[in-house]
Amino acid sequence: MRSMHFRRLAAALALLSMSPATIAAQPAQGAAQSAAAAQVDAGGAAIPAGSVISLRVTDIIGPASADFISRGIDRATRARAALVVIELDTPGGLDTSMRAIIQKILASPVPVATFVYPEGARAASAGTYILYASHIAAMAPATNLGAATPVSIGGDPEGPARPGTAPGPEADDGTGTAASNAESLRQKAVNDATAYLRGLAELRGRNVDFAERAVREAASLPAEAARREGVIEYVADTTRELLRQLDGTTVTTAAGARTLAVGDAPITALEPGVRTRILALIANPQIAVVLMMIGIFGLFFEFTSPGFGVPGVAGAIFLLLGLYAFHVLPINWAGVALMAFGAVMMLAEIFMPSFGALGIGGVIAMLLGGLFLVDTEVPGFGLPLTFLLAMTLVSAVAIFGIGTFAARSRARPVVSGREQLLRSSGIVTHVDAAAAWARIEGENWQVESSAPLSEGMAVRVTGLRGLTLVVEPADPGPPARPAADHLDPSDRS
Repeated sequence: MRSMHFRRLAAALALLSMSPATIAAQPAQGAAQSAAAAQVDAGGAAIPAGSVISLRVTDIIGPASADFISRGIDRATRARAALVVIELDTPGGLDTSMRAIIQKILASPVPVATFVYPEGARAASAGTYILYASHIAAMAPATNLGAATPVSIGGDPEGPARPGTAPGPEADDGTGTAASNAESLRQKAVNDATAYLRGLAELRGRNVDFAERAVREAASLPAEAARREGVIEYVADTTRELLRQLDGTTVTTAAGARTLAVGDAPITALEPGVRTRILALIANPQIAVVLMMIGIFGLFFEFTSPGFGVPGVAGAIFLLLGLYAFHVLPINWAGVALMAFGAVMMLAEIFMPSFGALGIGGVIAMLLGGLFLVDTEVPGFGLPLTFLLAMTLVSAVAIFGIGTFAARSRARPVVSGREQLLRSSGIVTHVDAAAAWARIEGENWQVESSAPLSEGMAVRVTGLRGLTLVVEPADPGPPARPAADHLDPSDRS
């Protein structure tokens, strides 16, 4: 059983330590693409100079997608690629990840085209900012962009900011200073996002008015309307069609003007590597909470029942992965502290019974910590109440179960070492003038006793003095009753 645990642990460590160098070559499918696109992992496969690198992003903009796009642009730079095409389909994402992607695009010496693709895709919220920041903006038919209003920390029950609404006492509406402060914070976030998107629109020569309406009014546009209003430059059905439209176009990058020759250029589709896949897996608040709690369980089991090793090692790995996930997510560390404190209180209930006070307090602390944990209302990054209730219940059952098991194991008598010898018995095997020897627990020990010893006598260990056992006769027999003539007169009845 222990070897099986070690094999599983070794496999997990090997997965975590693998570099994203696995190459997966697959032929591109679909008659719409006239040229085959070689799919390679984001590791180190050779990319022909002058080729087009395709990066497919079809999820929430987060740490994993930011890492994937950043590494893809770096590979395109090293390979002297002609163009990077980001095939985007996203409902939005985290502000920090979005800004990291935009900074990478703005500093890229290789032109970057963001293509909202395939049909039915969208570039909402954070996707709109990325589209505006790219050197080339394109969309497939039946796609849309916009709705770029920032979501305030902790959410805003009153919805997006209304244009022309000024913060201040007149906006309080009788609810007090807290409402005024919340309105001011919301307005600051909207103004900051508006200035940011307007700056990107001015940099790329795109529609500034729609950029402001997308932030302040959550306005959206379909593909054809976006092209008519100057928000994007191209509408294409496929990536190959887009490249034919781009052939001969001159764009300005951080390295200067570049004329694109991509009409028939080979397309290399980079796939996320192992590192990016693991990051995408753990950069989820629900997974991060599960990792943290498993880590706490493992370390707790190891500390209460030392010697096995696997729970402690696995617990440390899971706890570190959970903390790393919290590091890359918009986490309120007060929520993390509350959840950890709740786990500690539930553990304390096992060893210091308080008639349920500590246990109930721990459950409440874990629930409150989960509610305060995530510092954003971005879809996909919240913690549902049902998940928190289930996680708290499972944590309580697991901690009480492990704690009870550990407490019972600590109460059991020790079956090895000094404590075991103190309850052992044996037979005297040799007695001479120098020493006495007895066979105890299958071993020959030198023994000493205040009572006379003889060979074959049964003895019981009462103590240890160095490497010598102190023994006494195992059954000395009942003490002799003194004769009546020798009793003290006061003891006579």
